Amino acid sequence: MAATTYERLKLHITTEKFYVEACDDGVDDVLIIDRVSTEVTLSVKKDIPPSAVTRPIFGILGTIHLVAGKEEIRNKLRWTNKLQDNKTFLAMINHVLSVDGFYFSTTYDLTHTLQRLSNTSPEFQEMSLLERADQRFVWNCHLLRELSAQPEVHRFALPVLHGFITMHSCSINGKYFDWILISRRSCFRAGVRYYVRGIDSEGHAANFVETEQIVHYNGSKASFVQTRGSIPVFWSQRPNLKYKPRPQINKVANHMDGFQRHFDSQLIIYGKQVILNLVNQKGSEKPLEQAFATMVSSLGNGMIRYIAFDFHKECKNMRWDRLSILLDRVAEMQDELSYFLVDSTGKVVTNQEGVFRSNCMDCLDRTNVIQSLLARRSLQAQLQRLGVLHVGQKLEEQDEFEKIYKNAWADNANACAKQYAGTGALKTDFTRTGKRTQLGLVKDGWNSLIRYYKNNFSDGFRQDAIDLFLGNYSVDELESHSPLSVPRDLKFLAEDSTPLTCRDCWRQPCVSEGKVQAYTSEILRYQFQIPQCSGYRHAVSHGNYWFPSACKSLHCAVV
Repeated sequence: MAATTYERLKLHITTEKFYVEACDDGVDDVLIIDRVSTEVTLSVKKDIPPSAVTRPIFGILGTIHLVAGKEEIRNKLRWTNKLQDNKTFLAMINHVLSVDGFYFSTTYDLTHTLQRLSNTSPEFQEMSLLERADQRFVWNCHLLRELSAQPEVHRFALPVLHGFITMHSCSINGKYFDWILISRRSCFRAGVRYYVRGIDSEGHAANFVETEQIVHYNGSKASFVQTRGSIPVFWSQRPNLKYKPRPQINKVANHMDGFQRHFDSQLIIYGKQVILNLVNQKGSEKPLEQAFATMVSSLGNGMIRYIAFDFHKECKNMRWDRLSILLDRVAEMQDELSYFLVDSTGKVVTNQEGVFRSNCMDCLDRTNVIQSLLARRSLQAQLQRLGVLHVGQKLEEQDEFEKIYKNAWADNANACAKQYAGTGALKTDFTRTGKRTQLGLVKDGWNSLIRYYKNNFSDGFRQDAIDLFLGNYSVDELESHSPLSVPRDLKFLAEDSTPLTCRDCWRQPCVSEGKVQAYTSEILRYQFQIPQCSGYRHAVSHGNYWFPSACKSLHCAVV
């Protein structure tokens, strides 16, 4: 089986079934999804009813089971509640898909780095994109679980990446090359800023993002990979209406167990780890910096190096030139880690031996600034080795490319920030221009105010939507009481409530004082109205998704 998916598809819709027709040349396959039984079968084009409503699509994002069903008709009140729950759940799915940054390819495996792809077997190359994808970065893995169980339909399924991708054709010294930046957000311990911090029991870090910078020139390919992720101990920072809630480190958890699990996996995947901890070394952030340093020291692994750099202290009074202190400090380490390079014949010239793992509190603004500077230093070395830059030339002197480079990294910062914190990134004036400006400070203040509002008053809905989309919370059609309809008194409305899933263990639902608590957004009575059939929409980045009418089906199929 070739590692591709069908490039051209049509969706045919009847009241009972979906028919997904493969339109590639010489193909007769049709995928049939029963809207009632949810059975998935493979058929041929002659079985498509001529009365079906037809529209073009790019691929199948997946299917999800919701609640409204014909067995509920006997109880009119319960039926009405189920329909209302369905609308709310559909609104959650719609909300996740409305966030920028979903990408797919029908021919290229976006979930793996160039280096990982180069170190694979012929059997791996023959796997479908769904089978071979890095599960950390397949955001529709839960939605594709039924298709995953049937290898014969894998060519209909599109693994979807969440994060950021930009590609530019560039020229320096009359030599043309492609420059690509890819950020892959992990779907493990995924969520929003204040609801998901630290690590879980499996060692998955919140807001973990793998960023790869790629260069293609004359058949040669080079890449440089970095990672970011929340401080890998058990800690939280729940919203409480304060501008900056105080972080709380769990006093009873086995931090070393989760910490070791985290770095065991990082060492296996990436090799050596150089940790750049950019948090403040005083105030409320200080205990986290101390905890991180203590854990690294206690682990005693020579493959892990730890560097603490108080970003705000070193760069106060807009002295951002002082970032060179950190770059000079890690320059030798970066040369040791190297980068990945394969020549035009396919021969691997160099491998990247490890990564910089950067973090601040959110792993957004400070982190992105440092990553862009480290990536530029690596790119300088790569372009010189490939012969694009002359000896002694500096990337900073290439005005046209510098503009592309800085804007791309600023766009990457904004994408990651919107997906985690709800607004664009801070400090992007420096990333775009190389200078910190008064206007940039004003924009940062405005974004900070928006973050404050969203983090305190709307992120509960965002978190619940992500949990539903990823399968951390699954709708139970037989559940007698929906978590969306649990009565809430004034005390509940005034206090912070627990969303659909427990942020620490991902078990559902959370129970507090013997009562199942509803999701946070209900405090504000959020209601996103969805038409009876929301029809065909263009997906966020490159795809399409379609929601069938909530009143016509037991289930919502996302196509």
